[in-house]
Amino acid sequence: MRAGTLSETRARYAAGVRPALAALLLLLAACANAPAHSGDAPAQPSKDDVDYTCRTDADCEVKNVGNCCGYYPACVNRESPTFPDRVKAECAKKGTMGVCGFPDIKGCACVEGRCANRADDGSVIR
Repeated sequence: MRAGTLSETRARYAAGVRPALAALLLLLAACANAPAHSGDAPAQPSKDDVDYTCRTDADCEVKNVGNCCGYYPACVNRESPTFPDRVKAECAKKGTMGVCGFPDIKGCACVEGRCANRADDGSVIR
């Protein structure tokens, strides 16, 4: 009779564990971060932000994005507005300063859906 009782205990235990295990697996699956497909459209920034998204190198262009010192070039989407005056005004409002100077950008490249600067040797600066 003891064998039947042990078997029943195991069956009850298994019946209680299975739903919990299934729920755990569903939670883990829901939290999984699926990788983006290269064909997916990049997320579009708001009209008040500089757009760095791209699909090809031709989507990128060197523009003045500004910093606390003034002029600051960066590779951005060629259709994107930049806001150097707004950046400078925000620096003045907060009383902040930046490290003056800027990179010598020789061109732009689209790297993983984001415009990036190219250096003299053609390498990508991130």
